[in-house]
Amino acid sequence: MGRVEFIALMAMMFATIAFSIDAMLPALPDIARELTPEEPTRAPLIMTSFVLGMGIGTFFTGPLSDAFGRRTVMVCGAGLYMAASAVAWASSTFEIVLAARIIQGLGAAGPRVVSIAIIRDLYAGREMAKIVSIVMIIFTLVPGFAPTLGYFIIATEGWRGIFAAFIVFSAISVLWLGLRLPETLARADRRPFRPRLMLAAVREMFAHPIVRLSIVVQTLCMSMLFTVLMLIQPVYEQIYDKQDTFHFWFGGIALVSAGASFLNAMLVMRLGMRRLITVALAVQIVLSLTVLIQNETHGTTTFAIFAFWQAYLFFQAGLTIGNLNAIAMEPMGHIAGMAASVIGSVSTVLAAAIASPIGLLFDGTIRPLVGAIFVMACCAFLVMRYMGRVEARLPAE
Repeated sequence: MGRVEFIALMAMMFATIAFSIDAMLPALPDIARELTPEEPTRAPLIMTSFVLGMGIGTFFTGPLSDAFGRRTVMVCGAGLYMAASAVAWASSTFEIVLAARIIQGLGAAGPRVVSIAIIRDLYAGREMAKIVSIVMIIFTLVPGFAPTLGYFIIATEGWRGIFAAFIVFSAISVLWLGLRLPETLARADRRPFRPRLMLAAVREMFAHPIVRLSIVVQTLCMSMLFTVLMLIQPVYEQIYDKQDTFHFWFGGIALVSAGASFLNAMLVMRLGMRRLITVALAVQIVLSLTVLIQNETHGTTTFAIFAFWQAYLFFQAGLTIGNLNAIAMEPMGHIAGMAASVIGSVSTVLAAAIASPIGLLFDGTIRPLVGAIFVMACCAFLVMRYMGRVEARLPAE
């Protein structure tokens, strides 16, 4: 498999997450009307239940891939994901859909975590960061297409058609993997699946200050994304009256923001990962504060300014999350699968826990959303500055 094909396959595997989340956005009103008409506000649980399952599954898929090989875990995870999608497609109650989404998240954790471990098997250092940054284009490209694709699927097949599309997508990606990618973890390098070894690996990770701080910043950056995903549709509908064109605006902004991954791939080798992350967060602080001031002085922020702010938030993801993964993974190459699991699990579960209560604060203005992003960006920026001082004190390896 050539480098370009490898990047494309890893991106498709990782895209399982974004597709499973963003394609559901247009379906939430229909699901609420059909399955939970008495309590339509429960519909967003469709999103958080998937994230919960993914966060739990993320902890185990890395160690399993360290013990049994990357390909085996990828294939099993895809099978679980497709089975859960079929259950959700055939379900008649909201509770069954939620349970299926949790299981779907468990299955999707395989492609998410093991893709990073595979990249770490084959690359290291800034070269790894470059590959990861290109793969992370899914954070902007897939959210660009997924809501619109979901909208048209719903228009022809109803909301259940979304789950059929999930099955087709996963089947194509796992077939591609099975036919084209050899196993990247040699049997001699595998670690037995033992709780004692898992706990030892976790202790080793959290004893390393750079890994620990990277997880904190990644949690905050992912919290920003989850917060926007929870509140973006009511903002478009209730504040800017754009519910009918939401999927076009959301997709267009995400596509424009896709340039961040390309920019990161070009700059990371020259400037370094930590500097890019710090600058990206500093810009977010300035933009969010500007939007808040404009909103307070003019009553409401214009849609153009809000859309620009939203675009930069997606742009920021391409400059931060991939680099943070690479920073945390770099000292953990000998336990890459376990490291990928812990990083992904902790950051995802904590990010969902941070974003969920923020979503309940929506008051018909953009203040809770932008204010929360401003606070999280400030915290992440301060941690990155502290990381620089810690890094300077560490002995050279």
